[in-house]
Amino acid sequence: MNRHSYNDDRTHYLPSGLPVPAPYADGLAREFWEAARCHELVVQRCIRCLTWQWGPEHICHHCRSFALTYEPVAPRGVIYSWERSWYPVHPTLKDAVPYLTVLVELPQAGGARMVGNLLGDRLQVVTIGAEVEAVFEDHDHANPPFTLVQWRVVADVEADS
Repeated sequence: MNRHSYNDDRTHYLPSGLPVPAPYADGLAREFWEAARCHELVVQRCIRCLTWQWGPEHICHHCRSFALTYEPVAPRGVIYSWERSWYPVHPTLKDAVPYLTVLVELPQAGGARMVGNLLGDRLQVVTIGAEVEAVFEDHDHANPPFTLVQWRVVADVEADS
């Protein structure tokens, strides 16, 4: 990819050569990664007080219960915050800058917020409150295979349909 050609319409963020995301050694996020492989979005929820939370924890942030589960949610949210990164955090990303990182608020999950990359034009105008939809980025040839949850502005998704 030409380093100065920013107007690509990427559907994948990660180039080959990056380390595979390692699941937590304690299995805390296992259900999230398994659901992502099936193109489902799940978020942790307290069974006792019904509070949603992200990232995965052993204890509820609200009531301190250890009774937590994962529940499926609609793969849509709104941009709460964002950043355009111009410096590659890994040598493999040197030709992928700039890239966009978004903090997505999930209304169906009580406003829990999840970080991911915003796909599409790397110089696009990003609007706080814009609706986004999850894009499940499969890495089937990795060992082990994994799927990342990335995001794309809904207007872009609907324009492609």
